[in-house]
Amino acid sequence: MGQSYMETPLVRDTILQLVAQAVAQAQREGDLQLQTTPEIEVDRPAKGQHGDFATNLPLRLARATRLNPLKLADKLASYIPAHDAVAQVVVAPPGFINFYLREGWLQQQVEVVRQTPDSYGRVDAGHGRTVMVEFVSVNPTGPVHVGHTRGAVLGSTLANVLEAAGYVVTREYYVNDAGSQMENFYRSVFARYQQALGVAAELPANGYVGQYVAELAQEIVQAHGQTFLDMDEAAAIKQIGDLSREKMVGLIREDLSFIRVNFDNWFSERTLFQTGEYQQAIDRLRQQGYLSERENALWFNSTMLGDDKDNVVVRSTGEPTYFASDIAYHYNKFIKREFAQVIDIWGADHQGHVPRMKAAVAALGANPENLTILIAQMVTLKRGAEVVRASKRTGEFVTLRELAQEVGVDACRYFFLARSPDAQMEFDLELAKKESSENPAYYIQYAHARNAGILNLARNREIDWSRGDVSLLRDPNELNLIRTMLRLPELVAKMAQSLEPHHLPHYAMELATAFHWFYENCRVISANPEDGQMTLARLKLVESAQIVLRRSLELMGMGAPERM
Repeated sequence: MGQSYMETPLVRDTILQLVAQAVAQAQREGDLQLQTTPEIEVDRPAKGQHGDFATNLPLRLARATRLNPLKLADKLASYIPAHDAVAQVVVAPPGFINFYLREGWLQQQVEVVRQTPDSYGRVDAGHGRTVMVEFVSVNPTGPVHVGHTRGAVLGSTLANVLEAAGYVVTREYYVNDAGSQMENFYRSVFARYQQALGVAAELPANGYVGQYVAELAQEIVQAHGQTFLDMDEAAAIKQIGDLSREKMVGLIREDLSFIRVNFDNWFSERTLFQTGEYQQAIDRLRQQGYLSERENALWFNSTMLGDDKDNVVVRSTGEPTYFASDIAYHYNKFIKREFAQVIDIWGADHQGHVPRMKAAVAALGANPENLTILIAQMVTLKRGAEVVRASKRTGEFVTLRELAQEVGVDACRYFFLARSPDAQMEFDLELAKKESSENPAYYIQYAHARNAGILNLARNREIDWSRGDVSLLRDPNELNLIRTMLRLPELVAKMAQSLEPHHLPHYAMELATAFHWFYENCRVISANPEDGQMTLARLKLVESAQIVLRRSLELMGMGAPERM
């Protein structure tokens, strides 16, 4: 993706630069004797009365300089240059420097937002660095279920955030279409195919018994009749396997697309063997001395790289393990395609595989720091107080599509995103379906719809608010809304660094609350002609708030409705 969009300047970065300039000036004046300066940190205080931004640098420098932190704060504050955005710099005990933004500058940001309706919140934290986000990657042996949906929403939102932060993002689904599980799936479909045509056939010992397998077999019967009964069994299983895999990948693709999860690339595990990349990866490990043969198997000596035990890559039967395929896949990611950063999103059952995967990346010659593995914990579905364990339709797992059709795509995405992925979560179906302020997804979308309603009313009355004077926006509710809007670009930069998109729904909730509060306390379109100028100014604020709400919803993959 190109970088032609307009980037949003970060207020926090401006404050950081002012503090850095003050430190440099203090050093030049001889008031600060330091060999090295620690990284300057600027944060938003928890309480608004402590300013818009604050730094604790004097406290952190106190020991190295042997100076009283409060006196050091006073000295540094005296060197902070004047800036249009800053109204006041205040020193506070025990050694903080607090910054208060200028009201006139805040008001002007309404115009800044209005000028960047499609790119507000974009920042250049990534500088065009390439990053792959690989997520979901369910074996194509069955439909995507609720447990996988959490990783799907997390991955797609994280990819959106990274793109907004200036990274070049590739969204990838790894199709695990090699190995014994796929063979068992193909044999299961073949058995159901035979049964559908009146042939007595047993499912394999570790076969797939789900209703969807019988339905898949029935589709093959309708399309191909008895064709596969009349051929050699091995050939029949292979052809039915190819059809089943394609149908299942197609179903997975459709279901994910239904909840607005789409991929740039569907990568087949089988291609690793077909192109020779699997062998290239194994050869590279062997040349570097990381493989050894014992107990008739081939082992990866991951203990050489800090793992607690070595791991089998090729079994005594000659069959590669899943770990061997994963090594080859990461060889493809880092060495062949040369991604600067790779993010894998795995399910909770893969937690134990993280250290050995990092070790394998190091053994391949890539920097393991450039591989991040996020674990999405388990999901419990509840209907009120009752735990939902199975699908009503099949008596088995609840599928992604069943969940999304019951609660709606937007609520589905919001609730899966709202908790940190490393925390187990309960998904309350009844809450997700509520059309009231109790449901945060509804509450946020209603703020956007309310916004759109106000602007449409103004258009219908032929009010031209382009001449509005934003310097009239002085009410605390107006200024609070502007301050909340300004946090989006900072949040995008922060989430891209921490890889924690679950902060986004909480921010959107705060923004919606700030807007609803403004709406309740500040009349926007007044019937009184004397309030005409205030109406125009407030319509500009409503328009900019709508832009930031829409951008927040877009990043979460949620719709921004004009009416509800």
